[in-house]
Amino acid sequence: MSTQDPKLTALLQAWQRGEAGAADEVVPLVYAALHKIAVNRLRSERGGHTLQPTALVHEAWMRLSTERESGWQNREQFFAVAAKTMRHLLVDHARRRLAAKRGDGAPMAAIDELADVIASPLPDQRLLDLNAALDHLSVLDERQARIVEMRFFAGLSIEETAGVLALSASTVKREWATARAWLYREVQHDLR
Repeated sequence: MSTQDPKLTALLQAWQRGEAGAADEVVPLVYAALHKIAVNRLRSERGGHTLQPTALVHEAWMRLSTERESGWQNREQFFAVAAKTMRHLLVDHARRRLAAKRGDGAPMAAIDELADVIASPLPDQRLLDLNAALDHLSVLDERQARIVEMRFFAGLSIEETAGVLALSASTVKREWATARAWLYREVQHDLR
């Protein structure tokens, strides 16, 4: 069974209702799909990322499991929530890393030492900038923001995103291009 199989919707709903055996069928299927998404997503992260795909999946799964009662209507909604969950996990991870880089309450370093830190690239900061821009985009265009979450944070293809959001592939492709251009301008503006 694939993640696009309508039977997954029935299994997710049975799991929500607490039916015996439903979780046993859902876990391997959803876990494998989430792991594939995590591998694809982390492939585009900075080198030496300390969060591994399995850890990202475990964290996402733990959060998703606690939201089991939230009433997913179908597999599309489940994977939309999964994409948002992975986004928040990656952003939280980046925030923690930046806090640690900034000393997280440690005594201030000398000015000469700070110059080296400021001059180094901060890929985690870029993720936080993207997250802020994506939050702003979601106010302007919720659908485009969801497409970015699916494509960028969940690593879904145009076709998979179209299936999850019940849109045509051409609509997703067009909205994805528009959202990317808007986000690029927004993030570049923030860097000035």
